[in-house]
Amino acid sequence: LPGTGTCYQQVKRVLHAAVPDRLHARERETGIIRQFLRDHVCGRQPGSLYISGAPGTGKTACLSHVLLDCKDELARSKTIVLNCMSLSSPQGVFPAVAQQLGLPAAAGREGVRRLEKQLTAQGPMVLLVLDELDQLESKGQDVLYTLFEWPRLPGSRLVLVGLANALDLTDRSLARLGARLAGGPRLLHFPPYTREQLAIILQERLGQVAGDPVLDAAAVQFCARKVSAVSGDARKALDICRRAVEVVELEVRSQTLLKPLPGGE
Repeated sequence: LPGTGTCYQQVKRVLHAAVPDRLHARERETGIIRQFLRDHVCGRQPGSLYISGAPGTGKTACLSHVLLDCKDELARSKTIVLNCMSLSSPQGVFPAVAQQLGLPAAAGREGVRRLEKQLTAQGPMVLLVLDELDQLESKGQDVLYTLFEWPRLPGSRLVLVGLANALDLTDRSLARLGARLAGGPRLLHFPPYTREQLAIILQERLGQVAGDPVLDAAAVQFCARKVSAVSGDARKALDICRRAVEVVELEVRSQTLLKPLPGGE
């Protein structure tokens, strides 16, 4: 079978969970994030946005898209993107932000005080994006309170965007902030993908490879139905399809190896 190997490689490549060129079924959420950044970063209005949703619902992908689209508009401000999974402790977020702002390292309360002074001084707006925000939950929730209080300080130039899997993080951890509605974080929830949406996402990816489809439509629908019933996680659906292609590829390869050579007995 000439070229089959490359065909399977191509299909597996398009099924990787990388950020696609176009995000299906997330137009509303993308629009809200874009407008928030325009109003706050470009409009020089400090504020915070809390994005929640289960894994694989497109939170990080959507935000990455918007940051890329609005690159020119955000050029005058300082953008810091941190994944909180990479921090050794919740308190580690403060030296990480200080480093990005070019401040000398300072631990504990002194470090936080210096950061607050910097973020309320004259200068360009600072957009701080914290992915996997649930990693910053700590005893007494001091870290999260401090971060979400910063945009509310007089003269603040901080716009904070936090992403987390937990829908109730704000209820559980930031109740005090939520109580003061005037300056509490704006909430945006990403619902799980439906069966129809997952099927379209999978078909869109598979449609990028020319030739006969490696996975038939019934298999794609079956995968979408199963994943939507459990989690609505697009990454999980892509992963399952990629594994199915690997199984087919191995079967074809073993059949090819077992075929007798032309002219042989």
